[in-house]
Amino acid sequence: MDYVKLGRTGLDVSRLCLGCMTYGVPERGPHPWTLDEERSRPLIRQAVEAGINFFDTANVYSDGTSEEIVGRALKEFTRRDEVVIATKVHGRMHPGPNGAGLSRKAILQEIDHSLRRLGTDHVDLYQIHRFDPEVPIEETLEALHDVVKAGKARYIGASSMFAWQFATMLHVAEANGWTRFATMQDYVNLLYREEEREMLPLCDAEGIGVIPWSPLARGRLTRPWDEATERSQSDQFGQTLYAHTADADRQVVEAVAKVAEGRGVPRAQVALAWVLAKPEISAPIVGASKPGHLDDAFAALDLVLSDDEIATLEAPYVPHAVVGFS
Repeated sequence: MDYVKLGRTGLDVSRLCLGCMTYGVPERGPHPWTLDEERSRPLIRQAVEAGINFFDTANVYSDGTSEEIVGRALKEFTRRDEVVIATKVHGRMHPGPNGAGLSRKAILQEIDHSLRRLGTDHVDLYQIHRFDPEVPIEETLEALHDVVKAGKARYIGASSMFAWQFATMLHVAEANGWTRFATMQDYVNLLYREEEREMLPLCDAEGIGVIPWSPLARGRLTRPWDEATERSQSDQFGQTLYAHTADADRQVVEAVAKVAEGRGVPRAQVALAWVLAKPEISAPIVGASKPGHLDDAFAALDLVLSDDEIATLEAPYVPHAVVGFS
């Protein structure tokens, strides 16, 4: 496993981050395809034994049970100082006022709940899951700064939003001497490249580590276009990501198949190798519900695509409407 600095920080993270939305009690969330604790543990262990030290979850994943499962597994399989644990705040955790969002009250209450579920006294990376237009930026940023100064988080990060919003937050934090965002977790893959326009150049210029979610487009890049899975049929959020460009997206999937066939490797390796080749990206977040998913991710680290192969993969792309920000 290779390790890189996370953006402009001194933190060393594995070149791959294990995304843990897949792990959680199925009955406690909107995703019936999540794996319970018994089925999750072998995959987390496989990741640890292969050298992954970076694990990403969120308070909202399966109503907090993802954090619980991940926390218990990491405590058993590794030492706390050896791993980088990331979680997120923003989604609704209880009904009524103050049950979601990025107010000071929500952030300070949710960090404590996340730490309790994870079984640790700090997280290494605490991320805002989305932008909250209903809360002043200053309130959110000062609360995050206080979380860091209290020792409950080592670094802070953000996730999918407009580049102007992220640039504004970086500016406000700097102007007030508050903790600066170290990472951006955005949506980047061969089927959605809109972040190449503004967000990736902004992160490159500002020294922000990029840890994209869904680098395989929720599996669409790994199988024939018309092939459905249990997840694709029940994933309502995922179905909103590809609503308007089906014909062009099909051509991208076929290009992945062509390059993969020429290389004699699975499609997943080609699609992930394309993401890994982008210089702005620190560590893609990969999900795994089967051991083979991790095997393909590890193999992609050694797959270097040629300029011609990259051109073949990128040629069919057409501009997409902005998605994934809510």
